[in-house]
Amino acid sequence: MGFIKEFKDFAMKGNVVDLAVAVIIGAAFGAIVSSLVDDIITPLLLTPALKAAGAADIEHLSWGAVKYGKFLSSVIKFIVIALVLFSIIKAANAVKKKEEAAPLPPAEPSSTDKLLMQIRDELKK
Repeated sequence: MGFIKEFKDFAMKGNVVDLAVAVIIGAAFGAIVSSLVDDIITPLLLTPALKAAGAADIEHLSWGAVKYGKFLSSVIKFIVIALVLFSIIKAANAVKKKEEAAPLPPAEPSSTDKLLMQIRDELKK
């Protein structure tokens, strides 16, 4: 019974749950980026270059048995994902720096401090 409880505690820790959510969101984001590259970037930006190379689709580019078109498509997808993640992390760090730089309001003295101040004031009298 101890093993199951220990595994349950491990699986329910915030880090494991956060990681699972990140993997699911990452997979969905990967699908979005794939669609962006395959359906928007390739037809709009790469069509003239592909026509000049004699290929209708970037993934069909090949040199003999080497299908370098699929590799180029994967590199473009990676670059798009890296740029988006860089932008998100940069924005998150900027927000974090603003929060850290904001001055904190003066802390209210605790009840013990208030009592000590009253004692000090009475002793001064």
